[in-house]
Amino acid sequence: MSLKHGFSRFLGAEPERLHFAAHSHHPWPDVSFEGQRQAWQDAAAMMDDKWEHVFGVVIPRVSSRLGEILGLADPTTLTFGPNTHSFLLRIFSCLEPPVRVLSTDSEFHSFTRQSRRWEEAGLAIVDRVPSEPFDTFSDRFTREARAGAHDLIYLSQVLFDSGQLVSGLDQIVSSVPENRTFFVVDGYHAFMALPVDLGAIQDRVFYLAGGYKYAMAGEGACFLHVPPGYGPRPVDTGWYAGFGQLETGVGDRIVYADDGTRFAGSTYDPSGIYRMDAVLAWLEAEGMAPADIHTHVVGLQDRFVGQAPEFAELVTPRPQERGNFLSFRTEAAGEIYSSLHDRNVITDHRGDRLRIGFGIYHDEEDVDRLLVHLTETLSGRMRI
Repeated sequence: MSLKHGFSRFLGAEPERLHFAAHSHHPWPDVSFEGQRQAWQDAAAMMDDKWEHVFGVVIPRVSSRLGEILGLADPTTLTFGPNTHSFLLRIFSCLEPPVRVLSTDSEFHSFTRQSRRWEEAGLAIVDRVPSEPFDTFSDRFTREARAGAHDLIYLSQVLFDSGQLVSGLDQIVSSVPENRTFFVVDGYHAFMALPVDLGAIQDRVFYLAGGYKYAMAGEGACFLHVPPGYGPRPVDTGWYAGFGQLETGVGDRIVYADDGTRFAGSTYDPSGIYRMDAVLAWLEAEGMAPADIHTHVVGLQDRFVGQAPEFAELVTPRPQERGNFLSFRTEAAGEIYSSLHDRNVITDHRGDRLRIGFGIYHDEEDVDRLLVHLTETLSGRMRI
């Protein structure tokens, strides 16, 4: 079921635009506007006292909703921040360099850039498992994880360059022999795109995600699930992690909470959390769970793949093994992207990958329009 009617502000801002990059910058539903306005009104009404309201009312409400979606027993393991990168730095600060890291060659730019800089500075030694061939990836990654030679494991649930869903995540996590190893799951391309149940691994993994993509809440609304007992005293810390100490003062030793807020940072704009609260409440009211979103998207993907001209290799051809976007491998990815962009059809590309993403703001008519534009674009290239 499409919820296209709920995106009138974004879709109406430029009606002729076709946006197929939900995996990059998802449109915000109309209810997010009301969330944004509520954040402004609360700031005006409460001023200095707004933080008690944010931490005491808004965040617990959003945490409860997220906890249900993620299958968490205790939503107080969640903390919020402006981006996932700040959480990564805080996690890294719990470990003694040089940190032995296990990851993949298909992580998002933020982690890839940071981990390579750690290597340059002698702060980390990073082993990267090639993501392809996908059929053997989980076994190969499990074998490396089982070796127990790493302090930090960082793995995306859905790989950003291919859309590949990592299978057997619970088994990979359970294969790590050392409880001291920090295991971080980047869920940004999975959260609210696919059903995610952390129940079996919630006591073992850090889980990162946020609002910019399928949570439809925009920038500045990221969260971290913190497994109990891991990283009791991050070196990288901010005043939000000691919010309860503001009136009592700081003693001789920095005190941390036992819940997820021990990984909190410092001042950020809370309006993104208000937007997320509004969006999650709207989806609840519409009866639209992540499984329903994914079912809708798979139907649109099947329609597109079944009718699209052959122009590139579909990197992840099996629907049950991918997230909510298609990744096509072709040296002409940049050229095709630009030609579509000139037609006001928004996709994106990363190197030789053209990525086309779908969401609940699409219907079959949108897919058919996309097919027309793609066919005409490819015909124009062939005539050249």
